[in-house]
Amino acid sequence: MKRREFLFKSAMMGAGMFVSPEIIRATGKKVGANDKIRVGLIGCNGMGFADLETFMHNPEVECIALADVDQGVLDRRVADVEKRQGRKPKGIYKDWRRLIDNKDVDVVIIGTPDHWHCLQLVAACQAGKDVYCEKPLGNSIEECNIMVRAAEKYNRVVQVGQWQRSDPHWQDAMDFVHSGQLGKIRTVRVFSYQGWCPSIPVKPDGPAPDGVDYDMWLGPAPKRPFNPNRFHFTFRWFWDYAGGLMTDWGVHLLDYALFGMNVTAPKSIMASGGKFGYPDDACETPDLLQTIYTFDDFTVMWDHAIGIDDGAYGRTHGLGFVGEKGTLVIDRGGWEVIPEKVNGKQRMEAVPLKKAYGAGGLELHVKNHLECIKARTPEKCHASIQIGAHIAKFSHLGNIAYRTGKKLTWDGVTFHDAEADSYLCKEYRNPWKLPKV
Repeated sequence: MKRREFLFKSAMMGAGMFVSPEIIRATGKKVGANDKIRVGLIGCNGMGFADLETFMHNPEVECIALADVDQGVLDRRVADVEKRQGRKPKGIYKDWRRLIDNKDVDVVIIGTPDHWHCLQLVAACQAGKDVYCEKPLGNSIEECNIMVRAAEKYNRVVQVGQWQRSDPHWQDAMDFVHSGQLGKIRTVRVFSYQGWCPSIPVKPDGPAPDGVDYDMWLGPAPKRPFNPNRFHFTFRWFWDYAGGLMTDWGVHLLDYALFGMNVTAPKSIMASGGKFGYPDDACETPDLLQTIYTFDDFTVMWDHAIGIDDGAYGRTHGLGFVGEKGTLVIDRGGWEVIPEKVNGKQRMEAVPLKKAYGAGGLELHVKNHLECIKARTPEKCHASIQIGAHIAKFSHLGNIAYRTGKKLTWDGVTFHDAEADSYLCKEYRNPWKLPKV
């Protein structure tokens, strides 16, 4: 056994996570046309179950296992699965490690809060299972690096839940951006104004709800008393578990800024914002944030706010590729091109709104994943683990610039700044250990 394999397995055993070689099924064989793809879901609330439902729209898929720390959620989802496929899942677990141990599970869907993704994805890959992981891929830059290494080492087909990558109108818009018709693009405005998402009031700590294994919910995160604000859904506003709107919506939208401009790492990052709208609420992450990523000859500007709907171009979210001849504006509803006018002269023809079309991004995203699983072609996943890791890290760069208050440079590995580098990796609470791959 190589040293790093020994260290990885030792870390898994230290947290009770080691999966014996007998159940590892990393055969690399293609799935036959009539073979069932058996899925298990970890984290059955919210988007995790939406993902599972979409998988079950495909006749080759069977849900055979569910895992959740909340018994109430687990009971409800068992009934939901039975209603949809006519039979209950055979594996029903409070401890997600038992789902990983289930040798009959082919694909693991990870719908847990961000701070759990790394441990669960690495364990699934080591057990020879393919993975659909909700976004953002990881809760730190180093976690993303580890997850990529695990997927590549164990040759797993991993799709990240950035389903806009499979939405055809986004792809059409990027073809237009790449055509050069907008002329020189000087900046990309990326914005997410979420009026439906208000602040959360301060609430007292108290006992965890009946049936909730709260210590398991915390997992590698710091030990804290139970607070309802830090639990279902609103966990995303606390640094222990997530990165606020920057990593929640940012991975969807910033992803297309990089895709459209065909770039990777910026030369510098700086950010400004704070709790301006709701200074006394319970959130830790900023309710308003602007971040500027500087590249060689253009910028990407991120702008977000909660409790406000007034984003750019009359939209609540989207991107504007600002070119010398015109600006392409896109959101989940469609895209258009607004011509640049100088001294009354229009520099290009307008492109009227082209609405979203097709089966829907999530449906197509899951179908793409299933096709790649059958053909054993991870590189053809529309949001491969490499894509998911890159944009998650890019979003974390913005948060780190905000938290340090500095203009940072990034070489892909380090900021060369001790304070900023301290945010590259999360410290795990015992007995959980950061995986070594």
